[in-house]
Amino acid sequence: MHPVETIFRWIKLFIVNTLSYKTISANENTVKKEWVVLDVKGLPLGRVSGIIAKFLRGKYKTNYTPHVDCGDNVVVINAAHITLSGNKWEQKEYVRHTGYPGGQRFLNATQLHNKKNTRLVENAVRGMLPKNKLGAELFRNLRLYSDSEHQQEGQNPKTININEFL
Repeated sequence: MHPVETIFRWIKLFIVNTLSYKTISANENTVKKEWVVLDVKGLPLGRVSGIIAKFLRGKYKTNYTPHVDCGDNVVVINAAHITLSGNKWEQKEYVRHTGYPGGQRFLNATQLHNKKNTRLVENAVRGMLPKNKLGAELFRNLRLYSDSEHQQEGQNPKTININEFL
């Protein structure tokens, strides 16, 4: 083989190797999890729940990987002051089952809110996460508080204006 051909072959290999792109997939070691505080006072339930679910999944990050927990730890304050439009306080039904025959129980949004005032946000966010082990793991990264006080001050959470995402 001629020496010039050898040089061109090496140059071609070098250029091809440096210009190749590889998709980087996040894993447990490369994920950078942060603590985030979201104030949802006076905001609609569905829109807020979608934003919370996106933060829990990590969809706002550039290294988002669907099968990895690359989301943030989310602290939601003022969850009791969520709003529902129209007649949803009376018409929206939440169904649960006791496990016994004929044990189907119904509550409307007002009754559920009176029973536990953060349960509306819990149910809405859980419904927007995957229905598998990853979804259960992501849901554990959510902390809900009914007022503006929370217990995660030690983690130095970053406060995010949720209105920028609406």
